[in-house]
Amino acid sequence: MAPIRYRTAVADGFKVFYREAGTRGAPKLLLLHGFPSAGHMFRDLIPLLADKFHMAAPDLPGFGQSDMPPRDKFTYTFDNIARVIERFTEVIGFDRFAVYVFDYGAPTGFRLALSHPERITAIISQNGNAYEEGLSDGWTPIRAYWQDPSLANRKALRAFLTPETTHWQYTHGVPDPTIVSPDGQNLDNHYLARRGADEIQLDLFGDYKSNVALYPSFQEYFRKHRPLFLAAWGKNDPFFLPAGAEAFKRDIPGAIVRFFDTGHFALETHASDIAESIGDFLK
Repeated sequence: MAPIRYRTAVADGFKVFYREAGTRGAPKLLLLHGFPSAGHMFRDLIPLLADKFHMAAPDLPGFGQSDMPPRDKFTYTFDNIARVIERFTEVIGFDRFAVYVFDYGAPTGFRLALSHPERITAIISQNGNAYEEGLSDGWTPIRAYWQDPSLANRKALRAFLTPETTHWQYTHGVPDPTIVSPDGQNLDNHYLARRGADEIQLDLFGDYKSNVALYPSFQEYFRKHRPLFLAAWGKNDPFFLPAGAEAFKRDIPGAIVRFFDTGHFALETHASDIAESIGDFLK
């Protein structure tokens, strides 16, 4: 088995930590994580695909081991995160690549596709939403903050940053929670506990409305470019509903949608199944 290498690239002065595996010259696959995780969420998937792809899994700005500059030095918006990741792909030589998007990785990856559609060879969306019908009632307190960014509404969102909520995100909708390793969630909680990380995450909760505002643009990209598309969805996700996965077929008639009996962090329980689906999809 080829080793996973742990590297740092500098993208316009921003240090981006990433995991790299596979053979250079093989088809490229960019792996984009979500909240509140980092590239370690792909720790089980990467070895299963290393014989087929050249993969890179960066930690997004403010997450994991990538730079987390203070808020007065870097404005934490999804536009800015996408700009850093776009530059990162250029620095590491990912000129054409498939992209695996999850949660926050979806609006990041879809922005890359809007900016440079010629670079995207395929999209795998694992609970990465682009449709209003995919948003559950779990977004209600965050929507309240979009409509009224008061201190009280911001404070209410701190409930999403607790270790108990992280554990719930990992285990909700999983038929057998005993198969969910504590490793990923404990590492997530470690990063969330860093000084200043809470305010950064609250900023991103507020800016998520910019992603919803871009849904029509994402959908127009899907209709115009018809990318090869696989939705691999944990069907019991409390935040992103199965309807959001099915909606991709409205704009990409050839999209493949596969549901797995698990929750939000589907790779924690179904990495082998998802790897097999990706291998069949991109072979």
